[in-house]
Amino acid sequence: MGMSAVQFKILPKSPDTNLEEVKEKIKELVEKSDGNFSSSEEQPIAFGLKALVVSFAFPEEKEIDELGNSINQIQGVSSSEMIDYRRAIG
Repeated sequence: MGMSAVQFKILPKSPDTNLEEVKEKIKELVEKSDGNFSSSEEQPIAFGLKALVVSFAFPEEKEIDELGNSINQIQGVSSSEMIDYRRAIG
């Protein structure tokens, strides 16, 4: 079973969105899909709005689009975009 290294950029609906809660929900979704959550970081956008960039390992044989759709359904998430997807070696 091969794994891929994946990064998603998540944009919240407002600056008041609790990104820590969003991160925890994403972590649960990734682990439920047999992935391994690696890290997250906040990136400033504008006017106090911050994006959340999450990194994780995900099984190659599973559909990443299903996970992306699930992330978009999280309360407080405006949109998400996969910004990196590559085969992990080792």
